[in-house]
Amino acid sequence: MTTETTKDPKQYPILRNLQFSPIKQGEDQFIVLWDPTGLSKDKLVLPLNYFFIVQHFDGEHSLTDIVGLYLKRFGEFLMPNKVEQLVAELDTKLFLEGDRADTARQQIQEEYRQAPVRTAIFAGRSYEADGTKLKKQVEGFFTSKEGPDYKPSSNAGKLIKALVTPTYDLKQAGPIYAWAYKELQEATQPDVYVVIGTAYAGMESLFAVTDKDFEIPIGLVRADQPILSQLRERRPDSFNDDLCHQAEHAIEFQLPFLQEAVGSKKPFTIVPILCSFSALSVSEPETLNQVTSFLDTLEEILKKDGRSYCVIAAGELAHLGMRYGDKEPPTDFSFHRSMQRDLEMLKPVEELKADEFANYIIKEQDQRRISGFAPIFSLLRLIEAEKGEVLRYDRGITDQYNSTVTYASMAFF
Repeated sequence: MTTETTKDPKQYPILRNLQFSPIKQGEDQFIVLWDPTGLSKDKLVLPLNYFFIVQHFDGEHSLTDIVGLYLKRFGEFLMPNKVEQLVAELDTKLFLEGDRADTARQQIQEEYRQAPVRTAIFAGRSYEADGTKLKKQVEGFFTSKEGPDYKPSSNAGKLIKALVTPTYDLKQAGPIYAWAYKELQEATQPDVYVVIGTAYAGMESLFAVTDKDFEIPIGLVRADQPILSQLRERRPDSFNDDLCHQAEHAIEFQLPFLQEAVGSKKPFTIVPILCSFSALSVSEPETLNQVTSFLDTLEEILKKDGRSYCVIAAGELAHLGMRYGDKEPPTDFSFHRSMQRDLEMLKPVEELKADEFANYIIKEQDQRRISGFAPIFSLLRLIEAEKGEVLRYDRGITDQYNSTVTYASMAFF
């Protein structure tokens, strides 16, 4: 009988699930690290040789191992105290797994659960923090050159069933959001909006639900307590990761548009859900069964409730470039090839064929990192509609190396 010994985290450090991006300063290249969960507010800029070190903070390599790998890679000896200093700095910044991060996580979770509302985290950063200015900003997205303006929709007056929207920074992608929300603005509007967003920071569960109301500068967006209480009763596990909602932007970015498109006319409520699973993962029966089980429960509750509802899938499409793991920056040719594939991939979405949508990405081995798969797949499993339509498609550039994110707006009737 063998017993597994616990490795000393000081000697076998584990880097948390951080995000990173290459940056240039003159002719020199660096990597900036930050925490997408919001547990740490710090950023850390590292030279490439130090980034090589932290890439081996996986709990499997000891500091001694890393010193040896560094010597082999760079041909110079790394003083052990330099690595120890780096470990200490990362731990102080809450960038490493361990007691310090666990304590901070527990504290922030208690604060979130005791808070009366989920506050507007991105107001003043990604959109206007003043209510009056935000209303004008949203209106400007509709009337801008890239926006839909106010020409009548061919679907005006029909009961809208669902939207696919971006989650990209509103200052850049706002007009693309507006294409989807114009359809909602002119449609027969449901009372309940199931807003399913991508959990970009990742999470333990496949779905994370919160029953918090969301506060934004133009008013409080209320969570639908009757539906959420039933969901909590039947799927209490889906509320375990509710802390993820505190720092994620996918749902928050929809709310100024919802308030303007619907809230100015009638009261409405939301069912806020974050999700995190890939097309490759749902090819595994166990994951697919878990996803299907949750969505079937949610659909039963929605139908039993009897009110009409609209599902909003908030997520992006392809992620191209060095920031996302590619070895080279995207070229115009590679972007246009990806655009063609995106639009091919969205054909089965327009036709409400969830399995074909998943299979397209699986055939590509998800090489383009379709982060909006989970909310879009969920949408297709939840709605009954006649058709879907891609309204607008665009991209955003995320760093100095032309790393690219693509996104689209869609509507379903």
